[in-house]
Amino acid sequence: MRKLMHAVFLLITVNAMAQDQTVSTLKTEAEKTIAKDPNDTIPKKWKTGGTFSLNLSQGSLSNWAAGGEKFSLSANTFVNGHAYYKNGKNSWDNNLDFYLGYVKTTSQGTRKNDDRIDVTSKYGRQISPKVSLSGLFNFRSQFFKGYDYPDENTKTLISNFLAPAYILLSPGFDYKPASNFSIFVSPATARWVIVRDTSLSSKYSLPVGAKSSFEFGAYASINYSANLGKIVTYKGKLDLFSNYRNNPQNVDLYLTNLFAAKISKVLSATYSLTLIYDDDVRQFGPNGTSPGLQLQSLFGVGVLYKF
Repeated sequence: MRKLMHAVFLLITVNAMAQDQTVSTLKTEAEKTIAKDPNDTIPKKWKTGGTFSLNLSQGSLSNWAAGGEKFSLSANTFVNGHAYYKNGKNSWDNNLDFYLGYVKTTSQGTRKNDDRIDVTSKYGRQISPKVSLSGLFNFRSQFFKGYDYPDENTKTLISNFLAPAYILLSPGFDYKPASNFSIFVSPATARWVIVRDTSLSSKYSLPVGAKSSFEFGAYASINYSANLGKIVTYKGKLDLFSNYRNNPQNVDLYLTNLFAAKISKVLSATYSLTLIYDDDVRQFGPNGTSPGLQLQSLFGVGVLYKF
């Protein structure tokens, strides 16, 4: 009997020790920090993001001796989205910029002060550490009707959706010495100028009633972005095009600059400066039949969100 009791006691003791060991093991396993093996990490092939900016300003006057607009309201928005792909020697950069702005005043009503859409897609195959053999697609236009206002009582239609629009296809070389700076050059580029509204054909050097024209020439595009201090960022783009078929010495220019300063978590200040010269856009000068340098400057305070 005594031997049986010793055997039972020994069995209970061993079982209790095994349970204690199991509990201890489970506790140790639960407290472990799980870390990925660097050798097993797969590089991220897509990088996506963007920026949204909305600037508003409003003013009103009542019995104001100095005079001025009784009411004014302006709203400007900017949206940028990008998706960059990198896998070995292959890269594919996609970028979308959209600008829209309106101003409403008591005396002049509602007028558009910005309306642009710019889409660029560039595929490249690396042939050296900093140079790629690339193909580029670019589309530029606007969404809504635009008017010129010669005087208070007159407005003249000068643009519309796809009037004009520019489509560009370009094979060339892309030099990228840094991730935030690139220079694309092509000696053989096809560009189509589209004017869907034929009443505007002559304003963009198209034959009366024509909806499109074809141009062939040289093209270059320079893109640069940077952080200018802790709160200010900059993004710039310069496109140059020379039409071999008509006045190649008169180079078309499209330059955009955007500065954004993050004032706080909510507020920001933005400034954009755009310069455009197109030798075929002949709406300027004393008779409204000459090309000219187009300039747009916008400053605003509002909300800036990056995603």
